[in-house]
Amino acid sequence: MSEHTQPPKDLAEIDTFIDYLWLEDGLAKNTLDSYRLDLTAFALWLAQHKNLLVSVQQSDIQQYLAVRFPQSKPRSVSRLIATLRRFYRYLLRDGKISSDPTLQIEAPKLPRSLPKSLNEDEVVALLNTPNLNEPVGLRDRAMLELLYACGLRVSELVSIKTTEVSVSDSVVRVTGKGNKTRLVPMGEEAADWIARYLREARGEILQKRLSDAVFVTSRGEAMTRQAFWYAIKRYALLAGITKPISPHVLRHAFATHLLNHGADLRVVQMLLGHSDISTTQIYTHVARERLKQLHSMHHPRG
Repeated sequence: MSEHTQPPKDLAEIDTFIDYLWLEDGLAKNTLDSYRLDLTAFALWLAQHKNLLVSVQQSDIQQYLAVRFPQSKPRSVSRLIATLRRFYRYLLRDGKISSDPTLQIEAPKLPRSLPKSLNEDEVVALLNTPNLNEPVGLRDRAMLELLYACGLRVSELVSIKTTEVSVSDSVVRVTGKGNKTRLVPMGEEAADWIARYLREARGEILQKRLSDAVFVTSRGEAMTRQAFWYAIKRYALLAGITKPISPHVLRHAFATHLLNHGADLRVVQMLLGHSDISTTQIYTHVARERLKQLHSMHHPRG
């Protein structure tokens, strides 16, 4: 292996991580490219020092940061650290490393950017797009309604079992990050759509096949994150939504719209399944902007 060649093992780890990001968060191509560039550059530097991504220590990262950014650019440093942190948390969760080398690495303080979201009219347009005359259209409408009603991650949505949904109580048991379960109210509207899907479409899609998943495909298998990601992109185009969209955007819309209508931040934290309130606090900025707009529109001295 020459000093300018990336080890095949590192290349494979980066590829699987990028695929994971694309499926889990529906990130834009430019964002994924920047993740890949950052990790590839780091892997090449490690290769020159006879090291691999999976063998990295905290000192390696600190040395790399000192070499890469001798004249510190806070935003660039912050982006790189965010990339490495996300990558090593992914490896840790997959059991490929035993400790996170980024744990004690501190990023420069930057103003937090607001998550992309949809306004309420755009959400309604998106929900109304699936063709309800087709079983898969009814399934997709129920999935979109549940995603928006509960603020679920897409991985949580597709893994829901029939035993975890109570239409009569309008609640769903969700298994989130770290295998933690939470009960989330889904509201009457989503419960009605789930009931209609289970009654009218699920059996027709399965064609006598057996599955314990709520949302199924014609192959008799659970709906996948990839398939739903493609579906939501397609529905967004049909709804005339031009901004970038992924299942995660509906999760942001759920949180933003709750706060806009007066929900308590702690309640939103519980519903989203955030272990730390600081993760949820980003949405207070969204709500604050909304309050400023309302004030300027309606106050006589706005």
